[in-house]
Amino acid sequence: RDEGPAASLAGYQLEVLRDKNRELNRRLQELFANAQANERLAVRTHQLTLALLRQDSAADTLRAMAASLAEDFQGDLVRVVLFDDTAGLDDVDWLQVIARGDARLAPFRDCLSEGEPLCGRLQPEKNAVLYGDRVGEVQSSALLPLIGAGGAPSLGLVAVGSRDPNRFYPGMGTLFLRMMAESLVTALQRYDADQ
Repeated sequence: RDEGPAASLAGYQLEVLRDKNRELNRRLQELFANAQANERLAVRTHQLTLALLRQDSAADTLRAMAASLAEDFQGDLVRVVLFDDTAGLDDVDWLQVIARGDARLAPFRDCLSEGEPLCGRLQPEKNAVLYGDRVGEVQSSALLPLIGAGGAPSLGLVAVGSRDPNRFYPGMGTLFLRMMAESLVTALQRYDADQ
């Protein structure tokens, strides 16, 4: 060694292997924790899907979605924007009906055309539309576009706001968010077919 007493090559290699083993164990524990978190999320997403399918009307389906996002997924502020007033819900603060051509929807065009959930800190004009006078409470959001299946037009948007600025962040996985949005769209389209 350049400094200190000489050490055997075998002792040095053993220490290097121990360091690698500690790092591999740390990474394995991290992967295990992620797998457990994903399993819990998969179960909650499945329970949400079942709850949506058990509802008897579009209004009840939307109520079930909003309640689950707030309670089961710990959303601080849940907002639903529909483009058509098919639900007939007038007494809830979490729902807005905005016509498809409304200028307020311009900031959401990319999200709606791409059909991919957005996570992180949204632009102020998006937050203003979604959260209104409670915009100051939201530090990060997950935004789910409700894209119609089979070429049907978009139904709207679902936003889950958090007071924690790090709860939703760009680059986080959106698989479960897409699954939740698809479940809601499918459940709502059952009532469109009935009419």
